[in-house]
Amino acid sequence: MNSSRLYSLFFHGSLVKRISVGLVLGLLVALIAPTLQQSLGFNIAEKVGFLGKVFVRSLRAVAPILVFLLVISAIANKQIGTKSNMKSIIVLYLLGTFLAALTAVLASFALPTKIALVTQADSLSPPSEVTEVLSTLVMNMVDNPVTALFNANFIGILAWAIGLGLVLRHSSETTKNVMNDFSEGVSKIVHFIISLAPIGVFGLVAETLADQGLGALLDYAQLLVVLIGSMLFTAFVINPILVYWKIRRNPFPLIWTCVRESGLTAFFTRSSAANIPVNMELAKRLNLDEETYSVSIPLGATINMAGAAITITVLTLSAVYTLGVNVSVPTAILLSVVSSICACGASGVAGGSLLLIPLACSLFGISNDIAAQVIGVGFIIGVLQDSAETALNSSTDVVFTAAVCMAEENQKA
Repeated sequence: MNSSRLYSLFFHGSLVKRISVGLVLGLLVALIAPTLQQSLGFNIAEKVGFLGKVFVRSLRAVAPILVFLLVISAIANKQIGTKSNMKSIIVLYLLGTFLAALTAVLASFALPTKIALVTQADSLSPPSEVTEVLSTLVMNMVDNPVTALFNANFIGILAWAIGLGLVLRHSSETTKNVMNDFSEGVSKIVHFIISLAPIGVFGLVAETLADQGLGALLDYAQLLVVLIGSMLFTAFVINPILVYWKIRRNPFPLIWTCVRESGLTAFFTRSSAANIPVNMELAKRLNLDEETYSVSIPLGATINMAGAAITITVLTLSAVYTLGVNVSVPTAILLSVVSSICACGASGVAGGSLLLIPLACSLFGISNDIAAQVIGVGFIIGVLQDSAETALNSSTDVVFTAAVCMAEENQKA
């Protein structure tokens, strides 16, 4: 393959096809890296991993300022008296997360899984109770705006952006146009970063396989079957049912588009926060209402956590089965509720849901020491678990936003 052909594959045509090329090249580099290491003196797969780190860092860097400016601009330019769709979207977020947790419970009942508990999570400080998670969410809302931007605290960013947007609705047209121009400028930067996704995926895949490989996952095959199976069921059964409930037509074209174009990049970045710019771009291409998606997408990255709810539920029940604790139906339902609440407090970074496992384990009287060992298992399988979890979480943000926007269009028609 000549250089011009390779350039064309990476930089022209469908983004999904270009990402697929990056994925295949990353796999090839990971496979040949051990052979070349002796002659080169270094592992080439680990070196190209730098490209993946730059890509993810770029997305994370631009996401907070994109959300901040886009939300201010959308609300400031919103016509007074127009209807908001946020209530319906939040209902879908919360309902989808709960049904995902319930699916995980049923899957764990159908295929009880035991794990070899290992000690591996020294410096973790998980919250001690559910109220601590909710308290953290509230405190994040009243965070200093500069600190919120610096730490990518999207709840705080949203709170300040909504407040400023409401105030600026009464400002001059010149001010509104300036905010709109800023948001457009940042959106163009985002578009450029996303165009580099194939290179980023190439680096991420090569480094991940070179560093961990897939051999370490074989001991946890059944656990991964329950986890990934629950996530696939949620993505292709639960979500389509909820979407059909809203739009009353075939939901699968929307589901597949979101999984392909949002879920794929989220799978490799392993961060809902880093995938916000990708989702914003997709929502724009789907011609969704900007005033809606500019708020619902970053909010979804914080509270729409179906994948996290599945992870918390399945790993907790695996610990329960390992320790021989009996699980009643009412307790299982309570676990679904607790997992859903905990999932809403999961951070938008890789492995964020694992720190909430001790809360769910406390329902069964499992100590934090053993719960920390369960977290260690989560880190071992994280190369697949966390990737699939983030893909489900992030793609669902666009799915539910699009469903509500489409339902609104149907009503107008």
